[in-house]
Amino acid sequence: MDNTVIVAMLSLAGTLFGSLGGIVVSSKLTAYRLEQLEKRVNEHNNFARRIPVLEEQISELNKRMERDD
Repeated sequence: MDNTVIVAMLSLAGTLFGSLGGIVVSSKLTAYRLEQLEKRVNEHNNFARRIPVLEEQISELNKRMERDD
């Protein structure tokens, strides 16, 4: 085979492996970031569920304080 054909084939192989490697790394990073985002959203949802309960408890305490005065 001619040297230029060999060089072209090696370049093609390098380009393919490099591109595929970049895609794999990028998808892993995206999956990791989505996982972290899901954790933060879950923390927020837990907090959002507790707020109405706390508001109700504060309301009850305020009513008790008004009765005691």
